[in-house]
Amino acid sequence: MSIIPLAWKSLLNRRTTALLTLVSIAISVALLLGVEKLRTEAKRSFTQTLSGTDLVVGARTGPIQLMLYSIFRIGDATNSISWESYEQINANPRVAWTIPLSLGDSHRGYRVLGTNDQYLAYYRYGNRTSLQLAEGSWFKDIQDAVIGAEVARALGYGIDDPVVLAHGTGRVSFVHHDDQPFRVSGVLAPTGTPVDQTIHVSLEAIELIHEDWDSGTRAPSPSSTERRQRVQEAEHQHETEHEHEQELEKGQDKEHAHHHALEPGSITAALVGLKSRATTLLVQREINEYRGEPLLAIIPGVTLRQLWSLVGAVEQALLLISSLVVIAGLIGMLTSLLTSLNERRREMAILRALGARPRHIFSLMLCESVLLAGAGSLLGAGVLYLMLLALQPLISQAYGIEIAISAPTAYDLGILTAVILGALIVGLLPAWRAYRQSLSDGLSPRT
Repeated sequence: MSIIPLAWKSLLNRRTTALLTLVSIAISVALLLGVEKLRTEAKRSFTQTLSGTDLVVGARTGPIQLMLYSIFRIGDATNSISWESYEQINANPRVAWTIPLSLGDSHRGYRVLGTNDQYLAYYRYGNRTSLQLAEGSWFKDIQDAVIGAEVARALGYGIDDPVVLAHGTGRVSFVHHDDQPFRVSGVLAPTGTPVDQTIHVSLEAIELIHEDWDSGTRAPSPSSTERRQRVQEAEHQHETEHEHEQELEKGQDKEHAHHHALEPGSITAALVGLKSRATTLLVQREINEYRGEPLLAIIPGVTLRQLWSLVGAVEQALLLISSLVVIAGLIGMLTSLLTSLNERRREMAILRALGARPRHIFSLMLCESVLLAGAGSLLGAGVLYLMLLALQPLISQAYGIEIAISAPTAYDLGILTAVILGALIVGLLPAWRAYRQSLSDGLSPRT
């Protein structure tokens, strides 16, 4: 009989101990692969969320905080910027386009983003990929809402379904704008970015649902006739502006002043695209030194690198801990093999009587180590992928991170190979002791 089947039967004969060792190795491998998978997928997801944007502008705060809440929908803004400041930035001759962003409301845990037609026209993700509608159309009426692919999938929404927004960004809200229901006018195609978990409405809509609010609390509501008149007036102005903007040439957009009934007083942030990337630092300095109010302009790529450097120490600590867990699993396997040597002396004597040489005993012990590590590594990888498959929607909704379930990478295979090689090295000690015992015991095992 060859060594591998013999080693397999020997492990089955000690199935309880072998199973516990197998599980400990599987857990350690799943932890190590999981930490690396989450790290790489988080970086990939963050990097692909925004492209083609030169600056992100918001109220004076930390650069990373501004990036997180304006682009990745993580956290909340501490302040806003006035509409007048936004228009000044938009009127800058070096600016090609701007996208206003207004955050602060939600629907069943999903963020609501107030913006305008520039968002659909200029927002890019991945490799400068533009947003596409899977069905329906971009908002035209003031109470239209365009939802992301994940929102549509998770909530089962389709065209013309009602949507009631809630004040605040928490999953549970006690203040709903149920006097101003929206309807789904379009569903965006999947992007693998936080756009999928976002509900998009017009800036006028955001202003409308908050027109009877003061300092974060609801003021006495106007009469239904007055409200209906404001809605109809705003819808007319929004449709007129939409038709007129389609007729304008791209270079005339900033020269046309947008005067409508529900002009926003402030916004959360703005995305800025420049005519020439060579002027990025110049425009950034102009915005940061703007005297109208304290503003902050950040370069997305630079801020992302700051974020990675900030969490780099945490990443290394997690990888170190995961590696130590794998080492602990291999040490557990070593302990199991060593403690079983005395119990297996009779087994070794029988093998010697059947013609096995000491080198065969040595190879048998090494083979058992490799089989345990190999089976544990494969089990750990399988469990990890099943967990990622099950938790992918939850991670996407909670953190906006899309985890791609793909074939194992070269790095993953390298980790599995390293674990098996580690088991081979660890197995040398029990193999050597078994070899020495077989030499000294011969055909008569000592008890």
